[in-house]
Amino acid sequence: MTDATTERAPLGRRERKKAATRQALADAALRLFLEHGYDHVGIRDIAEAADVSTTTLFKHFPGKEALVFDEDAELEAALIAAVRERPEGRSIPGALREYVLRTRRAKGDDADARFTRFIELVENTPDLREYERRMWMRHETALARAIAEEIGAPAEDPTCRALAHFTLETRFLTCEKADVGTVIAGAFELLEHGWNAAAGGARG
Repeated sequence: MTDATTERAPLGRRERKKAATRQALADAALRLFLEHGYDHVGIRDIAEAADVSTTTLFKHFPGKEALVFDEDAELEAALIAAVRERPEGRSIPGALREYVLRTRRAKGDDADARFTRFIELVENTPDLREYERRMWMRHETALARAIAEEIGAPAEDPTCRALAHFTLETRFLTCEKADVGTVIAGAFELLEHGWNAAAGGARG
């Protein structure tokens, strides 16, 4: 479940059927996970809920974790779009900060209830937290190259790679004494302005 919007070419009948099956499996998995807890739902339960065989399920997803994060390709496209399609005058770190914050939308009365429950499911399930982190981090190279292209740097520029790496890592920062949005904003303050600015000019 990701915050991504991409344009797609019309699908043929076979592709539409495959996409519908994949979506039905992902929807069934998320519903069952939210109702019963991730550890109490098996692959067979999900397949039966979507009215397909377990063999069909594994044709679409390699395992239980992937059923929760069913839009991996869209995530990479959204990260790149955040860089390339940012508003005029907005810095690359600023655009990436806004994207990361959207994916960690604050909980509250104005938050989408289903999204909030999804976030809670991931945060409370170690296997899902680790899978999500691996999923985000494998887009580091693509994001670094998009950043490099935007600033006219070589594709393997180490500074662009560093920005991409730490941008993706900010998604998983937590602090007991501050909300997630504040923690992420502080990390991007450091990425955009450097240590002296983030620390208020303090030495050390």
